[in-house]
Order: sequence, then structure tokens, then C-alpha cells
Amino acid sequence: MNANVICGADSLDKDVYSACGSDMMSDVLAFVKDQAVLLTGLVNSQVIRTAQMMDMQCIVFVRNKIPAEDMITLAKNSGLVLLATPLRMYEACGILYSKGLTGSKCNE
Repeated sequence: MNANVICGADSLDKDVYSACGSDMMSDVLAFVKDQAVLLTGLVNSQVIRTAQMMDMQCIVFVRNKIPAEDMITLAKNSGLVLLATPLRMYEACGILYSKGLTGSKCNE
């Protein structure tokens, strides 16, 4: 995805098996289960809080979005990996899907 690591570089070796893409955190809270990676273009602290609540491991910000320093600090304190890619969400999701990252756990 040509992504830059914003924080959490020490956790890049963790395995993840599922992802979702959304700019609506209410949809993430209502419909997402067992997703490890969140792709979004939304850059506010609610994104970090949602990822914390859903036990996600990584947030990928699409369309060259860069979170504010307070969001980065919150993510660091939560052990989240933050990445930024210049790709649009559709393209980023497609790349991850083509590499085997599905919308659900592999063992389901």
C-alpha cells in the first residue's frame, strides 16, 4: 500500500487476519467483529477510541490523511499501529484483500 508508519513500528510483525474499511465509526461499532485492521479517512480521536473498544491492532489512514499529535499519543498509549497511505480506501482494501486479508477470520 506504500504506507508510512506513524507509530507502532515495533508491532509490525504481528499477524492479522481480517480488516474493515469505513469512515463511519457507528458502523464499525455496530457491524464489525474480530477485525484487526481498520482502514479509514476519518482523522479524529473517535477513530482511536473505536479501535480500542473493538480490540483492533492497526489503523490505516487512507488518502494521505495524517492524524493530529494527540491522536498519535493516544494510539501509542494503546499499543495501536498507525499507518498512512496515499491510496483511496477502495484501492487499499483491494490490495489487502488480494494479499489474503479478508473481512472475517480465516478459521470461521
